[in-house]
Amino acid sequence: MKALVTTAVDPLTVELRSVLDPRPRPDEALVEVHATALNRADLLLAVRRPIGSSLGLDVVGTVLRPASDGSGPPAGARVTGLAANDAWAELAAVRTDRLAVIPDGVTDTDAATLPVAGLTALYALRKAGWLLGRRTLVTGASGGVGRVAVQLARAGGSEVTAWVGSPARGQGLAGFGADVVAGYDEPPTTPVDILVDSVGGEVFSTGYRLLRRGGVATVFGNTVRAELRLPADWGHARPGVRIEYLFLLDEVTRRDVPADLALLLTLVAAGKLVAEPGLLTPWTDPRRAIDALYSREVNGKVVLSM
Repeated sequence: MKALVTTAVDPLTVELRSVLDPRPRPDEALVEVHATALNRADLLLAVRRPIGSSLGLDVVGTVLRPASDGSGPPAGARVTGLAANDAWAELAAVRTDRLAVIPDGVTDTDAATLPVAGLTALYALRKAGWLLGRRTLVTGASGGVGRVAVQLARAGGSEVTAWVGSPARGQGLAGFGADVVAGYDEPPTTPVDILVDSVGGEVFSTGYRLLRRGGVATVFGNTVRAELRLPADWGHARPGVRIEYLFLLDEVTRRDVPADLALLLTLVAAGKLVAEPGLLTPWTDPRRAIDALYSREVNGKVVLSM
């Protein structure tokens, strides 16, 4: 089969090569891949793996051969899920406890935006707890996770402030029900109950200072690669505030991933969640997709179509 594999790490360069077909374990389905997505996690994982490695977490495709242990979707089912860093390929062996069937009305490319970004947003808000009547601040709100988090928080009854890097990055978020704050040099001032942060550095520190008593900060990223700094009175001035860290590949070991993906897919099918990609490009042109991810020129997810 053909797969995109790394030929250099910094900057990340991949090319199509012939590789061995996957050999599924008893609890894995063999999936013919139709679409996949790029994530910053893919870039981070790339630097830890040798040249010639496959990549890719988000997978969408058709089950060619179901798991031999009888679990998971049947042959012919259209599915999406989390692959084991090998989704940028024609075939992938995917654990059945990481797969969900895609309902009618949801396209392959839309489904490809959901496994990493959708589950991260969903779990970040679940860690925060009750949403109804509370205010949520989402940093990095123009990204794949941020756009889903804004919509889910709003659907859960929260007032939402979406904090983005520029007016252009904020396009579309007002339509999701958010108050958009354009520019990290124009910080919000409204107190919040929940902070969902992927940026780190001063953005996190500013957001933390806005948390009310008993608030929750959920951190799932650090795009500025800076230390997280808390104000000197971080606990005394904010009784009951807690900080949660979310690492998706660890979090899914304690979650019902098929059910959670099914929830997100149902919302998309019902028109209650917009999950369309910000950039769709053929997998034969990965350079364009990788450059767009590096440069942050795309609002939402970057998807490769097979």
